[in-house]
Amino acid sequence: MSQPDRRTVLRWGGATLAAAGAGLLAACSSDPNSVAEQAKAGDDKNYVAGDGSIEQLAPESRGEPVSLTGTTLEGKPWSMDDVAGAVLVVNVWGSWCPPCIDETDDLQAAWVRLQKERKKVAFLGLDKLEGAATGLAYQEANGVTYPSLAYDGGVPILSLQGKAAATPTTLVLDPQARIAARVSGPVTTSTLVGLVDDVLSQGA
Repeated sequence: MSQPDRRTVLRWGGATLAAAGAGLLAACSSDPNSVAEQAKAGDDKNYVAGDGSIEQLAPESRGEPVSLTGTTLEGKPWSMDDVAGAVLVVNVWGSWCPPCIDETDDLQAAWVRLQKERKKVAFLGLDKLEGAATGLAYQEANGVTYPSLAYDGGVPILSLQGKAAATPTTLVLDPQARIAARVSGPVTTSTLVGLVDDVLSQGA
């Protein structure tokens, strides 16, 4: 997969660490736009924005499977059983979050492209800090066709093993429901499709 501009790429499980621009450790400790520095700042932005970093876990280094259940914005029950055996893209978002708005078209485009290619992939949004009616109105107005779970006190987000501190965050789960990749911040269509294809090619 070609590496996107202005992004930091971290590979675990024996792979190499590469940084586009400043090193990851420096970014974590001194970059005012890093997740850690924003959390400490306590400003009025009302969300922690990711820095665009991409993390990938090798199959042997992935943790326990993620378990997600909830109710969609349309009021229908949803569980991991509905997408068993598929690569699952999970996107944490809110209509109040400017970077989430920025990435909406890219996420939808990735979803449409992967469907057309008939790949065994599912998408799920986790709407955050707003009512179901507000989230649903945003999705309908912006032509989003994959489901999102309604905000339920953050219970689904808590199931993401601490991997969704920033809003937005996009996770790619392998067919065993283990976290295989994360984008902390807005994602592009090409980046997301590339991450999904990487996981599909591993057959894990």
